[in-house]
Amino acid sequence: MTTTAAPDGLPLPRRYAAIASLCFGTALVIIDGGVANVALPTIARDLHVGSSSVVAIVTVYQLMLVMLMLPFAGLGDRIGLKRMYQLGQLIFTVATLLCFFAKSLPFLLVVRAVQAIGAAGALAVASSLIRQTYPAAQLGRGLGVNSVVVASSAAAAPTIGGLVLSVAPWPWVFASAIPFAVASLVLGRALPDPAPNDRPFDVTGAVMCAAMFGLVIGGAESAVHGDSPVVSVAIVLLGLMIGRIYVRRERTNAQPILPVDLLSRPVIALSTIGGFTAFTASMTLLLSTPFRLTHEYGMTAAAVGAAIAPWPLTNMIVAPLMGWLSDRVPAGLLGGIGMAISGTALLLIGFMPPDPSWFDIAWRMSLCGAGFGTFLPPNARLIIGSAPRERAAAAGGLVSTVRLVGQTTGATLVAALLALNVGAGATPALVAAGLALVAGLCSLARLRPSIRDPHRDEADDVQPAAGVR
Repeated sequence: MTTTAAPDGLPLPRRYAAIASLCFGTALVIIDGGVANVALPTIARDLHVGSSSVVAIVTVYQLMLVMLMLPFAGLGDRIGLKRMYQLGQLIFTVATLLCFFAKSLPFLLVVRAVQAIGAAGALAVASSLIRQTYPAAQLGRGLGVNSVVVASSAAAAPTIGGLVLSVAPWPWVFASAIPFAVASLVLGRALPDPAPNDRPFDVTGAVMCAAMFGLVIGGAESAVHGDSPVVSVAIVLLGLMIGRIYVRRERTNAQPILPVDLLSRPVIALSTIGGFTAFTASMTLLLSTPFRLTHEYGMTAAAVGAAIAPWPLTNMIVAPLMGWLSDRVPAGLLGGIGMAISGTALLLIGFMPPDPSWFDIAWRMSLCGAGFGTFLPPNARLIIGSAPRERAAAAGGLVSTVRLVGQTTGATLVAALLALNVGAGATPALVAAGLALVAGLCSLARLRPSIRDPHRDEADDVQPAAGVR
């Protein structure tokens, strides 16, 4: 029998078990993505592949998430949120165990793709489950808890990866996320289980959505690793053509999988562009830094993890504070300040001294984390707060998709820079600084009243608790 969440959230103590399950599930996805970055140089050495090729381990994972996030969100509504969440975690756990049998890069890429399928299934419905778990008056608190889990997991990932590599082979790096999956599955019995809707699932729209993202990003990735630029360009053009048809089709849909109705609002469009460039910048630096610290400065894997850790540790403190502050200060102003801080830090990282100490790297990373922590939470809140009530869930999906597309683009950019033999030096940090500048300009542009405020006929549709700033 399908059980439903209470109108005002789950009752106690069941709510605590559901919150714990969601926290473990979120940590699972974040840690699995973060630990891989530290392990890339080791994997490249053990599997005898080039640095630019091994970045595909991250790119494939991110690409599958981008392709499946929005379709799986719709599928979760159709088959049940709880079922979708736990099925995704089960698939992820089984795929992680297969990492121990990876003796070649192609097999490892297949395993990572399956891992991403499971992660997408869980992540796509996580926000909806949070809404069902918490009382309406505590929803902001629930989202804040989720933000802390994301930031703390990102902070722990480099350290976990470095420590595991110092005592065990690299497959154990991926296995470090298994305890989180098991805990989430066990506690998942307490998750809310709202009745699935009977609205037909738009299979054609889901396939077109996945194909659009997959062909465009996959074609760009093949241009980095492949030998036929003509084929790569053809793949990208095919993806763009499908995307154009798909967007026109979605404009006629009352509940589109791709939220084109939201993107027609200038404040959301600017926030989306700013979020995309900010996530691209952060991934560009985080993914290239292990190569720079290993090849240019001769650091060990454990030292690399310790040098990167101040970024997410600072973010863990700053991000929740900025989420709270965005209720009182315009997101455009906070975003502009944040990107000014990050842009300065990225330039300082690009021009580090020839033989930097741990502190030389750590304070620059911490400053950069503070800048992105100042920009990203208010930016996400502005996207969700600018959406009509009935499209709040779609706005949340848009935030997740923008994050994933930006991170995937950043991984592809790093692979391209490594293929050009400039990815293990100062160049990625300088490129990231330029992207941060674009994000900051988009954020400041939202301060214009004509962009920030909804039209009069839209004002009643905007969520009152998330007043547009």
